[in-house]
Amino acid sequence: MPELPEVEALKDFLTEHLTRHEIVRALPVAISVLKTYDPPLTAVEGREVTAVRRYGKFLALATDGGPHLVTHLARAGWLHWKDPLPSGVPRPGKGPLALRVALETGAGFDLTEAGTQKRLAVYVVADPAQVPGIARLGPDPLAGDFDEARLAELLSGERRRLKGALRDQSLIAGVGNAYSDEILHAARMSPFKLASSLSPEETARLYEALRTTLTDAVERSRGLAAGRLKAEKKTGLRVHGRTGEPCPVCGDTIREVSFSDSSLQYCPTCQTGGKPLADRRLSRLLK
Repeated sequence: MPELPEVEALKDFLTEHLTRHEIVRALPVAISVLKTYDPPLTAVEGREVTAVRRYGKFLALATDGGPHLVTHLARAGWLHWKDPLPSGVPRPGKGPLALRVALETGAGFDLTEAGTQKRLAVYVVADPAQVPGIARLGPDPLAGDFDEARLAELLSGERRRLKGALRDQSLIAGVGNAYSDEILHAARMSPFKLASSLSPEETARLYEALRTTLTDAVERSRGLAAGRLKAEKKTGLRVHGRTGEPCPVCGDTIREVSFSDSSLQYCPTCQTGGKPLADRRLSRLLK
């Protein structure tokens, strides 16, 4: 799933390639991708893209005097830039193509989604705040006013585990499954530590890990073409998706806890005092 760093990089890439260009065609290939109907998708056609903005994991294209084209790539969606776009009109089918946007230059992009769970979402709205997911977003962790005190305030009343709190988009915008694992590893904290139980020293450590992990990931992705961002994300991860590999910090074996539709990875030595966490599919957390 694209998270804040990849969406930020996509924003920069599209700012360079889309702004000051006219959208001549916006074609839905999978009807399920459209989550709004008024204004219609055709309302962005014939309009110039004036800005590209990121809201958490959402991307929004602003058009001159017209609506915003907003997308959320969900778990299996991606954006593919093509210069030029293939000729002809794509036909609806069982393939991954969900939406095509063409510019007056002949270039443009495709939105695709792999798998059978169709969660990729496109909205056409007068204001991005009209998208329910954007309206619910918490503060952006890379915003200038997001400081240690703000993080402490957000976590103070949280009766959830840190892993769940970091992934909650209404609490902190943009962090997903992969980067929450990376942040907690950098902070040397158990994913199941109670969010409201952090001491001032632990809050400072988590804040530093949050900002540094995301900032470093953004910098690694900056300037890359859209098609290379997935690979860059994977190579930059130290624990997420690396079950069974040695921890790059201490050499211990990276462990995994699986859930019904996701999993997390962690290092016992760095994060849980050497104690492995029980797989929650089978038993409760080991104390």
